[in-house]
Amino acid sequence: MGLGALSDRIGAPLAEARALHGGDLSEVFAVTFADGRRRVAKLSALAEQEGRMLQALAQAGAPVPRVHEARPGLLLLEALEETRPGPQGWTRLGEALRLLHAAPAPLSSYGWHEDYAFGALPIPARADPAATDWPDFWARARLLPASRPLPGDLRQRIEALCTRLPQLLPARPGPALLHGDLWTGNLLFGPGDQVHLIDPACYLGDPEVDLAMLHLFGRPGPGFAEAYGVLAPGWEERRAIYQLWPALVHLRLFGMGYRGMVEDLLDRLG
Repeated sequence: MGLGALSDRIGAPLAEARALHGGDLSEVFAVTFADGRRRVAKLSALAEQEGRMLQALAQAGAPVPRVHEARPGLLLLEALEETRPGPQGWTRLGEALRLLHAAPAPLSSYGWHEDYAFGALPIPARADPAATDWPDFWARARLLPASRPLPGDLRQRIEALCTRLPQLLPARPGPALLHGDLWTGNLLFGPGDQVHLIDPACYLGDPEVDLAMLHLFGRPGPGFAEAYGVLAPGWEERRAIYQLWPALVHLRLFGMGYRGMVEDLLDRLG
């Protein structure tokens, strides 16, 4: 997108703009306004919803970029300097996640108060106060909707797993505010060992969901586990269950190259 077109979308003259990485599901630019202000601009159909999620995370004490403006199609965020993680960066992340997951939840049920999406793949809110059973939520709002268009053999294996979820997942974990898409690419490390969470897909659920995603495409560095704290027994099996949904999301969005990841997780779950 040219500078003039981007200025028109934002509604103010820009002196400079450059595309940023991470634009699989939206267009992201580092922009400098004519008056010298620096911002990150995200162009997305769900920009307003993302802005509300970032504000919810900030209210819970999580380190996130400041939201300067959120309106239909446009999100303007604080521009932050990015560096490699320093010696205490992962420790800071563990502490921040522990505090986020312990913060009072903005809803009393699982899910969120509005639907969201990863690109063309919808994420149902299902924030029904009567739906207090977590295995039911994980099956009906996560695994089953993502599996319906898949080949029959995969779909049948996921359906069979869903019947076992009441024996594998806690029935009613205290709902914690989740980032919801917490892979390492959605962490922004900065000077002084600071870390910020970006690109959320928030909802209320088991805190182990965020940890599972954080270990799916990499793993946190030294100091993270100690700073976050000890997990309840059985976390290894739950982690595979929680990783299955983002694996299904990637299979749906980016193609059959992710089928092996899905099948490996299913194999681990028996």
